[in-house]
Amino acid sequence: MKNRAYVLVAAVLLFPGLGAGQDQNDGLAYVYATYFNCDPTAEARADEIITRNFKPHYDLAVEQGNLQSWSWLAHFIGGSWRRALVLTADNMSDLLDSSGALGEIIEEATPEAGRAFTEVCPTHVDYIWESSSDLRSGRLGEERGAAGFSSYFTCDTAREERADELVAEVFAPIYSKYAGPDGLVSWVWLKHNVGGERRRLLAMTGSDHKALMEVRQAIIDDIGTRRLERARRDFSEICHTHEDYMWDIVVETP
Repeated sequence: MKNRAYVLVAAVLLFPGLGAGQDQNDGLAYVYATYFNCDPTAEARADEIITRNFKPHYDLAVEQGNLQSWSWLAHFIGGSWRRALVLTADNMSDLLDSSGALGEIIEEATPEAGRAFTEVCPTHVDYIWESSSDLRSGRLGEERGAAGFSSYFTCDTAREERADELVAEVFAPIYSKYAGPDGLVSWVWLKHNVGGERRRLLAMTGSDHKALMEVRQAIIDDIGTRRLERARRDFSEICHTHEDYMWDIVVETP
């Protein structure tokens, strides 16, 4: 892809909850994201099932402190994933326990809704991402935009830690420069822990899609300066391909 270095700035998977309570875990947070392939002609039915049948169970898990947050995202622009279920916790144990228990509870409490959901969204892929406190801006549990843009990167696993260093040392100050009510509401760089071939995810939020695309272009312009040419080249060599998505939030708690 021509602009794969510049697309580093173009990200949102929305992760409400990251930032709250992480001091107890050295700034780490974990994100369990399930990306669904759905029938586009019937996916509104999946949204209805999530909202009416599944939401009370996920809300209760947040209320009881088993999860930091959860959200249901709808495809706006991008690849084949049509919906995403996102759960966050400040440690892996709680994340795995909660996701497993919720699956069993929902299957037992609403079997017909579960079957109807599977008919609409028959396949999925799971990822667990992890966040570090030095690679995000803003308390995502308290501040997040209504629109987002996600870039999922495939990277050289032997050198991907160097990509993390480039983000933290070179690119992060640029993202933070544009943080604010008229710019980025939040941004986060996430590392692959478990799942498919994508190794890194950059996510940004904005007040709406147009505002987010405008600030994205401003960041691209800053990263495109001659001064950062070597950093761009090094990043592109390590994280050589990507896929972009824009998402709308259908449901989020808190």
